Amino acid sequence: MKKTAGIHHITAIVGHPQENVDFYAGVLGLRLVKKTINFDDPGTYHLYFGNDGGKPGTIITFFPWAGAYQGKMGGGQVGVTTYIIPVGSMDFWEKRLEGFNIQFNKSERFGESYLEFADVHGLQLELVEREEGEQNNWTNGDVTPEVAIKGFGGAILLSTNPEKTQETLETVMGLEKLAEEKDLIRFKSYGDIGNVIDVKRAPIGRGEMGVGTVHHIAWRAEDDEDQLDWQNYVSENGYGVTAVQDRNYFNAIYFREHGEILFEIATDPPGFAHDESYETMGQALKLPLQYEQYREQLNKTLIPIEVRNLDK
Repeated sequence: MKKTAGIHHITAIVGHPQENVDFYAGVLGLRLVKKTINFDDPGTYHLYFGNDGGKPGTIITFFPWAGAYQGKMGGGQVGVTTYIIPVGSMDFWEKRLEGFNIQFNKSERFGESYLEFADVHGLQLELVEREEGEQNNWTNGDVTPEVAIKGFGGAILLSTNPEKTQETLETVMGLEKLAEEKDLIRFKSYGDIGNVIDVKRAPIGRGEMGVGTVHHIAWRAEDDEDQLDWQNYVSENGYGVTAVQDRNYFNAIYFREHGEILFEIATDPPGFAHDESYETMGQALKLPLQYEQYREQLNKTLIPIEVRNLDK
Protein backbone atom coordinates (compact mmCIF):
# COMPACT_ATOMS: atom_id res chain seq x y z
CA MET A 1 0.00 0.00 0.00
CA LYS A 2 1.23 3.48 -0.87
CA LYS A 3 1.51 6.23 1.75
CA THR A 4 1.73 9.98 1.31
CA ALA A 5 3.85 12.05 3.70
CA GLY A 6 0.93 14.45 4.04
CA ILE A 7 -0.34 17.71 2.59
CA HIS A 8 1.65 19.32 -0.23
CA HIS A 9 -0.50 22.45 -0.54
CA ILE A 10 -4.04 23.74 -0.11
CA THR A 11 -5.67 25.98 -2.71
CA ALA A 12 -8.53 28.38 -1.94
CA ILE A 13 -10.66 31.03 -3.63
CA VAL A 14 -10.51 34.54 -2.16
CA GLY A 15 -11.43 38.14 -3.01
CA HIS A 16 -9.25 41.19 -3.65
CA PRO A 17 -5.60 40.15 -4.12
CA GLN A 18 -4.11 42.99 -2.04
CA GLU A 19 -6.37 42.07 0.89
CA ASN A 20 -5.16 38.48 0.47
CA VAL A 21 -1.49 39.54 0.51
CA ASP A 22 -2.01 41.85 3.49
CA PHE A 23 -3.58 39.04 5.53
CA TYR A 24 -1.24 36.13 4.76
CA ALA A 25 2.02 38.10 4.52
CA GLY A 26 1.20 41.15 6.63
CA VAL A 27 -0.80 39.56 9.46
CA LEU A 28 0.26 35.89 9.44
CA GLY A 29 3.84 36.66 8.41
CA LEU A 30 4.08 34.04 5.67
CA ARG A 31 6.38 34.53 2.71
CA LEU A 32 4.90 35.28 -0.70
CA VAL A 33 7.00 32.68 -2.50
CA LYS A 34 5.43 32.88 -5.95
CA LYS A 35 3.41 35.42 -7.91
CA THR A 36 2.08 33.82 -11.04
CA ILE A 37 -1.24 33.33 -12.85
CA ASN A 38 -4.02 30.78 -12.90
CA PHE A 39 -2.96 28.65 -15.88
CA ASP A 40 -6.63 27.98 -16.71
CA ASP A 41 -7.70 31.63 -16.25
CA PRO A 42 -4.62 33.77 -17.00
CA GLY A 43 -6.33 37.05 -16.13
CA THR A 44 -6.28 35.95 -12.49
CA TYR A 45 -3.34 35.66 -10.13
CA HIS A 46 -2.21 32.43 -8.55
CA LEU A 47 -0.45 33.45 -5.32
CA TYR A 48 1.59 31.07 -3.17
CA PHE A 49 2.47 31.67 0.50
CA GLY A 50 4.67 29.45 2.65
CA ASN A 51 7.74 29.25 4.83
CA ASP A 52 11.08 30.87 3.99
CA GLY A 53 11.98 28.14 1.48
CA GLY A 54 8.50 27.49 0.10
CA LYS A 55 8.67 23.85 1.13
CA PRO A 56 5.89 21.31 0.52
CA GLY A 57 3.62 21.14 3.55
CA THR A 58 3.81 24.91 4.11
CA ILE A 59 2.19 26.24 0.94
CA ILE A 60 -1.27 27.77 0.76
CA THR A 61 -2.24 29.04 -2.68
CA PHE A 62 -4.98 31.40 -3.81
CA PHE A 63 -7.05 32.34 -6.81
CA PRO A 64 -8.08 35.92 -5.91
CA TRP A 65 -11.12 37.30 -7.72
CA ALA A 66 -11.99 40.83 -6.64
CA GLY A 67 -15.75 41.21 -6.36
CA ALA A 68 -16.52 37.51 -6.81
CA TYR A 69 -19.49 35.91 -5.02
CA GLN A 70 -19.10 34.39 -1.57
CA GLY A 71 -18.94 30.61 -1.39
CA LYS A 72 -20.91 28.36 0.94
CA MET A 73 -19.09 26.06 3.35
CA GLY A 74 -20.24 22.46 3.09
CA GLY A 75 -19.58 18.88 2.09
CA GLY A 76 -16.90 18.23 -0.50
CA GLN A 77 -14.57 20.83 1.00
CA VAL A 78 -11.74 21.41 3.44
CA GLY A 79 -13.64 23.08 6.28
CA VAL A 80 -10.68 24.34 8.31
CA THR A 81 -7.00 24.74 7.45
CA THR A 82 -4.71 24.14 10.44
CA TYR A 83 -1.31 25.78 10.91
CA ILE A 84 1.47 24.74 13.33
CA ILE A 85 3.12 27.40 15.47
CA PRO A 86 6.09 26.90 17.83
CA VAL A 87 5.39 25.72 21.37
CA GLY A 88 5.06 28.74 23.63
CA SER A 89 3.96 31.17 20.89
CA MET A 90 0.17 31.05 21.36
CA ASP A 91 0.09 34.17 23.55
CA PHE A 92 1.92 36.11 20.83
CA TRP A 93 -0.65 35.07 18.25
CA GLU A 94 -3.62 35.88 20.48
CA LYS A 95 -2.27 39.39 21.02
CA ARG A 96 -1.45 39.76 17.33
CA LEU A 97 -4.97 38.84 16.23
CA GLU A 98 -6.40 41.20 18.84
CA GLY A 99 -4.11 43.95 17.56
CA PHE A 100 -5.55 43.54 14.06
CA ASN A 101 -9.13 43.33 15.41
CA ILE A 102 -9.50 39.75 14.24
CA GLN A 103 -12.07 37.82 16.27
CA PHE A 104 -11.03 34.38 17.46
CA ASN A 105 -12.24 31.47 19.56
CA LYS A 106 -10.33 28.93 21.62
CA SER A 107 -11.16 25.25 21.50
CA GLU A 108 -9.83 21.86 22.57
CA ARG A 109 -9.79 18.57 20.70
CA PHE A 110 -7.73 15.41 20.92
CA GLY A 111 -5.79 16.95 23.83
CA GLU A 112 -4.67 20.02 21.87
CA SER A 113 -5.59 23.71 22.18
CA TYR A 114 -6.62 25.60 19.04
CA LEU A 115 -6.97 29.27 18.15
CA GLU A 116 -9.77 29.54 15.58
CA PHE A 117 -10.38 32.53 13.29
CA ALA A 118 -11.25 33.51 9.72
CA ASP A 119 -9.19 35.34 7.14
CA VAL A 120 -10.34 38.58 5.54
CA HIS A 121 -12.45 36.66 2.99
CA GLY A 122 -14.01 34.12 5.35
CA LEU A 123 -11.61 31.18 4.96
CA GLN A 124 -11.59 29.22 8.22
CA LEU A 125 -8.16 28.86 9.86
CA GLU A 126 -6.70 27.70 13.16
CA LEU A 127 -3.36 27.64 14.96
CA VAL A 128 -2.02 24.83 17.15
CA GLU A 129 1.27 24.52 19.02
CA ARG A 130 3.34 21.43 18.14
CA GLU A 131 6.95 20.40 18.49
CA GLU A 132 6.84 18.86 15.02
CA GLY A 133 8.11 20.79 12.02
CA GLU A 134 11.27 22.80 11.44
CA GLN A 135 11.58 26.48 12.27
CA ASN A 136 10.42 28.94 9.63
CA ASN A 137 13.35 31.36 9.20
CA TRP A 138 11.27 34.15 7.72
CA THR A 139 10.66 37.54 9.32
CA ASN A 140 7.86 39.86 8.31
CA GLY A 141 7.22 42.79 10.62
CA ASP A 142 6.90 41.55 14.20
CA VAL A 143 6.59 37.91 13.12
CA THR A 144 10.06 36.47 13.73
CA PRO A 145 11.30 32.88 13.37
CA GLU A 146 10.73 32.24 17.10
CA VAL A 147 6.96 32.59 16.65
CA ALA A 148 6.50 32.16 12.89
CA ILE A 149 4.05 29.66 11.43
CA LYS A 150 5.99 26.48 10.58
CA GLY A 151 3.56 25.10 8.02
CA PHE A 152 0.38 23.08 7.96
CA GLY A 153 -0.76 21.11 10.95
CA GLY A 154 -3.43 19.55 8.79
CA ALA A 155 -7.09 20.14 8.02
CA ILE A 156 -10.66 19.34 8.95
CA LEU A 157 -12.50 17.71 6.05
CA LEU A 158 -16.24 18.09 5.42
CA SER A 159 -17.65 15.18 3.46
CA THR A 160 -20.96 14.29 1.85
CA ASN A 161 -20.07 10.66 2.57
CA PRO A 162 -17.69 10.51 5.58
CA GLU A 163 -17.34 6.74 5.58
CA LYS A 164 -16.09 6.80 2.00
CA THR A 165 -13.74 9.72 2.72
CA GLN A 166 -12.29 7.85 5.69
CA GLU A 167 -11.84 4.79 3.50
CA THR A 168 -9.96 6.87 0.90
CA LEU A 169 -7.65 8.36 3.55
CA GLU A 170 -6.81 4.93 4.95
CA THR A 171 -6.78 2.57 2.00
CA VAL A 172 -5.65 4.91 -0.79
CA MET A 173 -3.63 7.73 0.79
CA GLY A 174 -2.17 5.48 3.49
CA LEU A 175 -3.02 7.56 6.57
CA GLU A 176 -3.43 5.84 9.93
CA LYS A 177 -6.61 6.18 11.96
CA LEU A 178 -5.61 7.49 15.39
CA ALA A 179 -8.66 8.30 17.47
CA GLU A 180 -12.31 9.35 17.60
CA GLU A 181 -13.75 12.21 19.65
CA LYS A 182 -17.26 13.63 19.63
CA ASP A 183 -18.04 14.40 15.97
CA LEU A 184 -14.51 13.91 14.61
CA ILE A 185 -12.26 11.05 13.50
CA ARG A 186 -8.50 11.72 13.40
CA PHE A 187 -6.00 10.36 10.87
CA LYS A 188 -2.27 10.90 10.59
CA SER A 189 0.40 10.48 7.91
CA TYR A 190 4.08 9.80 8.52
CA GLY A 191 5.35 13.32 7.69
CA ASP A 192 6.22 15.90 10.34
CA ILE A 193 3.94 18.67 8.99
CA GLY A 194 0.63 18.66 7.15
CA ASN A 195 0.09 15.28 8.70
CA VAL A 196 -3.07 15.40 10.90
CA ILE A 197 -6.47 15.14 9.23
CA ASP A 198 -9.75 15.30 11.13
CA VAL A 199 -12.94 14.21 9.37
CA LYS A 200 -16.39 15.30 10.49
CA ARG A 201 -18.28 12.12 11.31
CA ALA A 202 -21.70 13.28 10.04
CA PRO A 203 -22.46 13.72 6.33
CA ILE A 204 -22.77 17.36 5.30
CA GLY A 205 -24.75 18.81 2.41
CA ARG A 206 -22.61 19.90 -0.50
CA GLY A 207 -21.05 23.34 -0.29
CA GLU A 208 -20.73 25.89 -3.08
CA MET A 209 -17.41 27.09 -4.46
CA GLY A 210 -16.72 30.79 -4.11
CA VAL A 211 -14.79 33.32 -2.07
CA GLY A 212 -13.80 31.95 1.34
CA THR A 213 -13.78 28.26 0.37
CA VAL A 214 -11.06 25.73 -0.37
CA HIS A 215 -10.90 24.52 -3.96
CA HIS A 216 -8.75 21.44 -3.35
CA ILE A 217 -6.26 19.77 -1.04
CA ALA A 218 -3.03 18.39 -2.51
CA TRP A 219 -1.03 15.47 -1.15
CA ARG A 220 2.69 14.88 -1.54
CA ALA A 221 4.40 12.62 -4.09
CA GLU A 222 8.18 12.23 -3.81
CA ASP A 223 8.90 12.80 -7.52
CA ASP A 224 7.56 12.18 -11.03
CA GLU A 225 8.08 8.43 -10.84
CA ASP A 226 6.27 8.22 -7.51
CA GLN A 227 3.43 10.30 -8.94
CA LEU A 228 2.95 7.89 -11.85
CA ASP A 229 2.78 5.08 -9.30
CA TRP A 230 0.12 7.09 -7.47
CA GLN A 231 -1.79 7.62 -10.71
CA ASN A 232 -1.92 3.87 -11.34
CA TYR A 233 -2.70 3.12 -7.70
CA VAL A 234 -5.59 5.59 -7.53
CA SER A 235 -7.02 4.23 -10.79
CA GLU A 236 -6.70 0.63 -9.59
CA ASN A 237 -8.71 1.59 -6.51
CA GLY A 238 -11.63 2.66 -8.69
CA TYR A 239 -11.21 6.43 -8.91
CA GLY A 240 -11.14 8.45 -12.11
CA VAL A 241 -7.79 10.23 -12.16
CA THR A 242 -6.52 12.90 -14.55
CA ALA A 243 -3.48 12.92 -16.75
CA VAL A 244 -0.37 14.60 -15.33
CA GLN A 245 -0.66 18.40 -15.41
CA ASP A 246 2.50 20.53 -15.52
CA ARG A 247 2.10 23.30 -12.92
CA ASN A 248 5.66 24.61 -13.42
CA TYR A 249 6.59 24.25 -9.72
CA PHE A 250 5.24 20.71 -9.42
CA ASN A 251 3.35 18.19 -11.52
CA ALA A 252 -0.21 17.40 -10.53
CA ILE A 253 -2.87 14.73 -10.90
CA TYR A 254 -6.43 15.08 -9.61
CA PHE A 255 -9.30 12.87 -8.50
CA ARG A 256 -12.50 13.43 -6.57
CA GLU A 257 -12.95 11.05 -3.67
CA HIS A 258 -16.42 9.68 -2.94
CA GLY A 259 -17.21 12.31 -0.31
CA GLU A 260 -16.84 14.83 -3.18
CA ILE A 261 -13.60 16.48 -1.97
CA LEU A 262 -11.18 17.25 -4.80
CA PHE A 263 -7.82 15.60 -4.11
CA GLU A 264 -4.61 16.44 -5.92
CA ILE A 265 -1.32 14.55 -5.72
CA ALA A 266 1.61 16.91 -6.38
CA THR A 267 5.33 16.28 -6.75
CA ASP A 268 7.74 17.81 -4.24
CA PRO A 269 10.19 18.89 -7.00
CA PRO A 270 11.09 21.09 -8.77
CA GLY A 271 9.91 23.65 -6.20
CA PHE A 272 9.69 27.43 -6.36
CA ALA A 273 13.32 28.52 -6.75
CA HIS A 274 13.97 27.05 -10.21
CA ASP A 275 12.83 30.16 -12.10
CA GLU A 276 14.04 32.76 -9.58
CA SER A 277 16.52 32.62 -6.73
CA TYR A 278 15.76 31.80 -3.11
CA GLU A 279 16.45 35.44 -2.26
CA THR A 280 14.06 36.86 -4.88
CA MET A 281 11.20 34.33 -4.75
CA GLY A 282 7.82 36.03 -5.00
CA GLN A 283 9.03 39.41 -6.18
CA ALA A 284 8.47 39.20 -9.95
CA LEU A 285 5.46 38.04 -11.93
CA LYS A 286 6.45 34.61 -13.26
CA LEU A 287 4.68 33.24 -16.31
CA PRO A 288 4.76 29.82 -17.97
CA LEU A 289 6.24 29.90 -21.46
CA GLN A 290 2.87 29.73 -23.21
CA TYR A 291 1.81 33.02 -21.59
CA GLU A 292 5.07 34.93 -21.81
CA GLN A 293 3.93 36.59 -25.05
CA TYR A 294 1.02 38.15 -23.13
CA ARG A 295 3.14 39.63 -20.32
CA GLU A 296 2.53 43.27 -21.25
CA GLN A 297 -1.21 42.72 -21.51
CA LEU A 298 -1.34 40.79 -18.21
CA ASN A 299 0.61 43.50 -16.40
CA LYS A 300 -2.12 45.93 -17.43
CA THR A 301 -4.96 43.55 -16.51
CA LEU A 302 -3.79 42.19 -13.14
CA ILE A 303 -4.43 44.31 -10.06
CA PRO A 304 -1.10 45.61 -8.68
CA ILE A 305 -0.09 44.02 -5.37
CA GLU A 306 2.74 44.47 -2.90
CA VAL A 307 3.91 42.84 0.32
CA ARG A 308 3.55 45.47 3.03
CA ASN A 309 4.83 45.63 6.59
CA LEU A 310 1.63 46.23 8.54
CA ASP A 311 3.50 46.58 11.84
CA LYS A 312 5.06 49.94 11.00
